[in-house]
Amino acid sequence: MSQIISLKHINKLAIPALISGVSEPILSLTDAAIIGNMSLNATESLAAVGIVSTFLSMLIWVLGQTRSAISSIVSQYLGAGNVDVVKNLPAQAIFIITSLSLIIIACTYPFASQIFKLYNASDTILDFSVDYYQIRVWGFPFTLFTIAVFGTFRGLQNTYYPMLIAISGTVANIIFDFILVYGIADIIPAMHIKGAAYASVIAQMLMAGLSAFYILKKTDIPLLIRFPFNAEIKRFALMILNLFIRTIALNVALYYGTSFATSYGPTYIAAYTIAINLWFLGAFLIDGYASAGNILSGKLLGAKDYKNLISLSDKLIKYGIVVGLIMASIGAVFYYPIGRIFSSDSEVLTAFYDVFWIVLLMQPLCALAFIFDGVFKGLGKMKYLRNLLLFSTLLVFIPVIYYTDSIGLKLYGIFIAFTLWVIARGIPLIIKFRKTFRPLAQNP
Repeated sequence: MSQIISLKHINKLAIPALISGVSEPILSLTDAAIIGNMSLNATESLAAVGIVSTFLSMLIWVLGQTRSAISSIVSQYLGAGNVDVVKNLPAQAIFIITSLSLIIIACTYPFASQIFKLYNASDTILDFSVDYYQIRVWGFPFTLFTIAVFGTFRGLQNTYYPMLIAISGTVANIIFDFILVYGIADIIPAMHIKGAAYASVIAQMLMAGLSAFYILKKTDIPLLIRFPFNAEIKRFALMILNLFIRTIALNVALYYGTSFATSYGPTYIAAYTIAINLWFLGAFLIDGYASAGNILSGKLLGAKDYKNLISLSDKLIKYGIVVGLIMASIGAVFYYPIGRIFSSDSEVLTAFYDVFWIVLLMQPLCALAFIFDGVFKGLGKMKYLRNLLLFSTLLVFIPVIYYTDSIGLKLYGIFIAFTLWVIARGIPLIIKFRKTFRPLAQNP
């Protein structure tokens, strides 16, 4: 199996996964640009889209963990040469997750106004948020369906078709954004923020349709659900539960970072927003190699090929450090132009430049943490990931951010807390991995 951990093979999996991942922030930025340049209520519409997207992203992050759980189980059975045993699992997982999405729609649709009041939305922004959500939410089941299919493809060691689907959805969303937001004279009236919502739903339906087409045409995985439930459905549910708790811990850290930055005033929250979104972009860029680690580690574990599993980890450490250093170097070269892309306010830029160097120094550390996060998901070690993120958030991030706030470090303190949080997430994963699998590799 040595050929499957070559740089060529890792890149064959990582690069399409990277493109799929980067399409998400690019789409969000494009949506923001299109809506933000409307001639009518652009600022209020942009605020509404931001509020609704935050709420939907939280739901998708929680239920979208299906992808990692399915990928882990399928890849392990593939490595063991017994994938037929779990062929009916993806359809059952899709049934469960889409059923949950319909329950969520039923519970949130009538109470959209009350939900977004909790985000401090009011007046026109609240009205726009409700309008946008009550259209966008119908794309939620299609998104979860697509995510589950992506997990199945990853388990089968294929990131090519998910890449094609993601690109198609991104392009379709952008095209329909222009058509439905701005309208076409004498043909389609401008629908403004509602048009953006419809464009997203159309793109989500397209991606779900393509996902069904490719999984049925390119694999022998059925989408017709059959009972009784697969024996692995219990392990799948436990993985989802552990990842659900882990995702809550992740959101707690992000909430505290945003909350403290907001408390420092408009200049600081603006600078923080730029910095944290660039950090997210770095995370999406490294996600390709995290996905490769996820896919290959599951297969190697299933094959009990511990020697190559250790070799894979060694290579991923090297690639992670190199990729992180490349991203940091690019950021350093374009340090000042990057800031000016997002703001022309001198005070905001000063605050951003004061902390951007910390974001850049974090990149190699983030790369290692995110890559081994993917490896552990592939190994199915969701409980350990859950406990580690709870520890990192509750016992590292929160105490540090409160302390740095107390001594007046402001944005410095927030990003110091994030740096220590990433270290607390990443280093134990590497140590745990080596302690677990090195003895197994030496005693085949």
